[in-house]
Amino acid sequence: MNDSRKLVIPAVIVLIAVIYLVKLFSIQVLEGKYADAAKGNIIQRVIEYPYRGLIYDRNGKLIVYNTPEYDLTVVPQQVEDLDTAKFCEIFSISREEFTEKMTAAMKYSRVKPSVVIKQLSNEDLAKTEDFLVDFKGFNIQARTTRAYSEPVMANALGYVSEISKRRLDRDTTKYYRQGDYIGQSGLESYYEEILRGKKGVRLKIRNVSGIEKGAWLDGKYDTLSQPGENLHTTIDLDLQKYGEWLMEGKSGSIVAIEPSSGEVLAIVSGPSYDPAQLTGRNYSENFTQISQDTLNPLFNRPLMAQYRPGSIFKVIQAMVALQEGVITPNTRIACNRSIIGCHGPHSNEDLVGAIKHSCNPYFYNVMKRVVNREVSPDPFEDTRIGLAKWNDHIESFGLGSPLGIDLPNEKSGMIPNVGYYDRAYNNRPWKYSNIYSIAIGEGENLVVPIQMANFAAIVANRGFYYVPHLVRSIGDTGEPLPVYQEKNYTTVDPQYFDIAVEAMAKVVDSGTGQYRAKLKDIVVCGKTGTVQNDPLPDHSVFIAFAPRENPQIALSVYVEDAGQGARAAAAIASLMIEKYLIGETERPYIEEFVKKGEFLF
Repeated sequence: MNDSRKLVIPAVIVLIAVIYLVKLFSIQVLEGKYADAAKGNIIQRVIEYPYRGLIYDRNGKLIVYNTPEYDLTVVPQQVEDLDTAKFCEIFSISREEFTEKMTAAMKYSRVKPSVVIKQLSNEDLAKTEDFLVDFKGFNIQARTTRAYSEPVMANALGYVSEISKRRLDRDTTKYYRQGDYIGQSGLESYYEEILRGKKGVRLKIRNVSGIEKGAWLDGKYDTLSQPGENLHTTIDLDLQKYGEWLMEGKSGSIVAIEPSSGEVLAIVSGPSYDPAQLTGRNYSENFTQISQDTLNPLFNRPLMAQYRPGSIFKVIQAMVALQEGVITPNTRIACNRSIIGCHGPHSNEDLVGAIKHSCNPYFYNVMKRVVNREVSPDPFEDTRIGLAKWNDHIESFGLGSPLGIDLPNEKSGMIPNVGYYDRAYNNRPWKYSNIYSIAIGEGENLVVPIQMANFAAIVANRGFYYVPHLVRSIGDTGEPLPVYQEKNYTTVDPQYFDIAVEAMAKVVDSGTGQYRAKLKDIVVCGKTGTVQNDPLPDHSVFIAFAPRENPQIALSVYVEDAGQGARAAAAIASLMIEKYLIGETERPYIEEFVKKGEFLF
């Protein structure tokens, strides 16, 4: 009996202790949670979205700015006595859409805000704001949307839209939340972290009727948003507008670069669209329409289109052959058209003449001399050794890999190497007779328009280039970005580029480009290209720089399915040069020819 009493007394003491602990937990934890929950009912956490950075052209002209817009958000747990019919009438949405939005909001979170109606304008807000007091749990979230001074440069600028769930799940920074906007392409995407700024937070008190009563604790825990940095681009807005006007109704691209800096003066992709179409409440409808357009206006041709280089490649071949010592400027080669076809009434040109008249047999023999040096008695092995050396030279011109421009989705093009042909021939032997079409820029060669504009800049600079870029400086410091200040040299000595300059000047003065590329008081150096595109018409291609001394602009022009390079592409290139150097064209008949667009007749 005494033993039982000894056990009961400690048990009672333990029971009392447990009761006290439970009570203490209830007071300190559960009641604290109830207090927090009650506090949550009157304290609203409002995100302050920062102003996104502005985008200017090289002369300080505004390209992209912000306009106000408003999202209607809901916290499902706070919704009480909602008159759904009245709500749908005021905000002009159907019951089905309302039900869908509320279901999605509750699925996301009952206590966190979700967007119900996106991108209300100032006019929309004025019509609906007075009714918000009747809809508990619904609030207005202010933000901005992008606006544009001109309807140009859509692919290069990119667009901003709501972050996808997939991308949100991959956001390791935890900066974004559902409903936030993010740069989706172009400069908006590449410079997203610089443009977006930093969000702020305000804690506001509302009474049970939903009426705002001021800041919680006098704003003690509020944080200010920080606007994004502005981008000062290299683009000449007037030149960009002119290029887009010239490319209306055509597929292709114009890329213009300042050779002395690598700054992109204009980057035109055709066809294009008005960037304002991908802002505001009609974004989804417009995006669907644009993305389903069979002309593919969302395809950024200057960076993503990959074409054969055509006869432009002959200039590079000449530089490599001079560097390798297999020819001199005075080397003459007969235009033997039984080996490979040619055009025009020439027969036995030197190097300048061969470039001027774009002689195919000449460059068939030039590359053969580069590749087959009799290093090995085996012609197959000799070709492999020679092609590897040739490839090293070609890659030094920025071909075969992305240049590193400050835009997403830049393609590399393709310069075939030994490994490529081994795979293509299933490791069977191959030699020069199997691959000679690359000598004249056909066959397996692929280049991107930005690479060809950069090549024109290389010749203008007599052997080096800066990585092409669209942003000169960030913020208001005016300091150029260091990453784009480094010179990239080719493997070809500068002395040989004088030959290329002379030959390209002859092309425009009295060769294949003289009729539409030649200017009265400006020496233009250029090269035509007619790129095979079976079964459709050839692509028209032209690269150029001007003036010959102290060049200020280098560019490439591609016009798809437009035939000879001396027609569409050369005409457009020369008009762009005039616009940039003079301010206007002195040849309205060339403008008329380009705008008419009948290049094959």
